[in-house]
Amino acid sequence: MTAFTRSVYDVLSRTEYRRCDKGEDLEDIYRLRYKSYRRHGVVLDMESGSIHDDLDETDNVYRFGVYIDQQLVSTLRIHHLSAKHREGPSTQAFGDIVNPMIDAGDTFIDPSRFAADPDWSRIYPQIPYITLRLAGMACFYFNAPYCLSTIREDHASFYKRIYSSQPLAPARSYPGVTTRVALYRADVTAIREESFRRFPFFWSSQLEQRMMFAKPRAGELAPLTILPTAQTLPRAA
Repeated sequence: MTAFTRSVYDVLSRTEYRRCDKGEDLEDIYRLRYKSYRRHGVVLDMESGSIHDDLDETDNVYRFGVYIDQQLVSTLRIHHLSAKHREGPSTQAFGDIVNPMIDAGDTFIDPSRFAADPDWSRIYPQIPYITLRLAGMACFYFNAPYCLSTIREDHASFYKRIYSSQPLAPARSYPGVTTRVALYRADVTAIREESFRRFPFFWSSQLEQRMMFAKPRAGELAPLTILPTAQTLPRAA
């Protein structure tokens, strides 16, 4: 195990995930989006001090807060794209490319609104890894073979290096942000085993995946917090 992998496991041992559907947790992640994006010059000044849009209200959306030692450090939004539910950032910006693939039978996980607290990011450089493992979990839970990313070109090298993402379309404008975004796709099925070998902290149990993404049945409540299970991989292997 490399020193980097060990450091991610150490942070994961102090991490919890929350699926944010309402209340203060939801407002907190909207404010964190604004804090992060404003600090990096991605959005203009807003009196509201928070960022949310119509894609936060779709039937296929999942919004998460990531906490280290009970402190909110990052957030990620995920859409599951299928013929039944096409709403997502990739279809919004690149519908002419993504919709024909959905028509052909493909399904996708479409993560967006990744935002990390700029102050905590200096302390925990592991934050992108513990946050984006949510996208891999979604792919496995929904049996979606591909993960789409609408990202700034200066972030593309990370997605190429970690996920072997390939470009599908050059950068275009995107509503509400000052930068243009390009469309990338990762073949999660093809890279799964290699990804677990290089980054074993991306592994998750089926129980963790269900707790993250299963819709509660009538009368049931979603879990308040979800603890990562990647630490169990060495013992299960």
